[in-house]
Amino acid sequence: MSLISRRFAAACVAVTMAISPVAAQELEDLTLTAPAGAGGGWDSLARSLQETMMKIGTAKSVQVMNVPGAGGTVGLAQFSQSAAGSPNQLLVGGITMVGAIITNKAPVNLTGVEPLARMTGDPLVVVVPKDSPIQTLADLSAKIKEDVGGTIWAGGSAGGADHILSALITEASGGDPSKVNYVAYSGGGEALAAMLGGQVTAGISGYGEWQGQIESGDLRALAISYPEPIEGIEAQPLKAQGIDVELVNWRGLFAGPGIAEADKAALAAAIETTVKSPEWQEILKARGWTDYYAPADEFKTFVESENERVHAVLKSIGLAE
Repeated sequence: MSLISRRFAAACVAVTMAISPVAAQELEDLTLTAPAGAGGGWDSLARSLQETMMKIGTAKSVQVMNVPGAGGTVGLAQFSQSAAGSPNQLLVGGITMVGAIITNKAPVNLTGVEPLARMTGDPLVVVVPKDSPIQTLADLSAKIKEDVGGTIWAGGSAGGADHILSALITEASGGDPSKVNYVAYSGGGEALAAMLGGQVTAGISGYGEWQGQIESGDLRALAISYPEPIEGIEAQPLKAQGIDVELVNWRGLFAGPGIAEADKAALAAAIETTVKSPEWQEILKARGWTDYYAPADEFKTFVESENERVHAVLKSIGLAE
């Protein structure tokens, strides 16, 4: 090989290394704690990350651990201790955890972990079983106004996004939000069973969690919580149907307290590479999630503002002091 050929080959290797961050960011063994049961949004996010990161090589192995209980606060408390200083552990959380911390007066809050990345934002959807006499959002609103206590809601944990939305819809419909009859389930699968079994009047969850049942016709979608219509989703926003309410169900990742800056940077880089990959974009599309990615510093500020906003909402509807 000539000198020019050897230099050209070396240059190609250098360029390849510069534009292929995956190998440099590959993590050894990563554990993702989903602080809820199987089938819910946090579990789905954790397993989607597991699939994508191992597929594209940002992590050699990824384990998902479910720790359900009290709106994620049980998993949060356990994680804040076990993951202290750990370079390979992450916790999935979101707006529901913010609400549960406040409602349950949890001893550990999000100041006890390190915000790493905001990941997804998906619309909450209001649904009824296919055989329900309630055909429209207006029908549901009328029932709420007539009998708040007799309108039984199914959703995630108490004080979470689903609960908050049910109370806000009740208030906007002219009912007393403090009298909302809300049944909390630890996972999306349990809430779905209650819906399909006719045990509740209406249900609320992330659209992606019940998309299959909506498309099959087992559930009827009445409205979504986004302020604007979303392409590919037939159900229209609450606001467009006369209910002046909007809510984004966001989810993110947190590292353990006391993590070294170098370890935090490595985790952040691996996550950023993952969310920018075509494989992750396919996951978002398949699950009906929207890309709501924000890096660590921006996410930390966002979490602080969300804590204040959610507390104000919970207090106004009687779920917090």
